[in-house]
Amino acid sequence: MSDYYNAFEMSPVPTPGPDAVPPEPFRGIYGMPAFVTIPTSDLAESVDFWVRGLGFFELFSIPGGVVHLRRWAFQDVLLVPAGSVPERAPAISVSFACVLNEVDSLVGACRAVRPDSVDGPRDTPWNTRDVEVITPENARIVFTAAKPFDPASQEARNLEAVGITAPGVGRGDNEDHA
Repeated sequence: MSDYYNAFEMSPVPTPGPDAVPPEPFRGIYGMPAFVTIPTSDLAESVDFWVRGLGFFELFSIPGGVVHLRRWAFQDVLLVPAGSVPERAPAISVSFACVLNEVDSLVGACRAVRPDSVDGPRDTPWNTRDVEVITPENARIVFTAAKPFDPASQEARNLEAVGITAPGVGRGDNEDHA
C-alpha cells in the first residue's frame, strides 16, 4: 500500500488546457494550510494593487491591523501595516497558480496600475508560463499557468528525464512523485 494518493480533487487548480476556466473566488472561511504575510507601509496602495492588478479580493479587514486578501481557495495573503518596506525585492518569491487565459489580462492589469511591475510572461522548461510581478511592498510574486501537456515537446522530455512520465506512458502513475 502506498502512502500517496491522488489529491487533485482537493485542488482548485483546473486541468491545463486552452479551455481551462479559473475557479470562482472562494469566500468561505477555512483553516488556512499556508498563507503569506506581507508588511506594507501604505495599506491602501497595497490593497488597490493586489485587487486591481493581481485579481485578489478583500475577504475581510481589521482596521489598522490586517487586510485578508484571497484569490482562489488556498491563495491567501495577509497585508499588515509596517513602518517601512525593503528598498528592493528579495530573491525569494511566492507563486500562485493561474490559468493560461488569465496571463495576458493579469499582465495588462498590473501594468495599468504600476507600469514597471511586470517581468514576462515567459515559458519554463517544466511546462508553465510564468509572470513575475513586483508589488508596491517589493514582494516578488509569480503567477504560474500550466500549459497543455504535449508528449512530443521538449518540456515533456525534461520531465521524463527526472522520472515524471505522461499518463499511459511507461509507468504512467508517477508513483515516485505522487
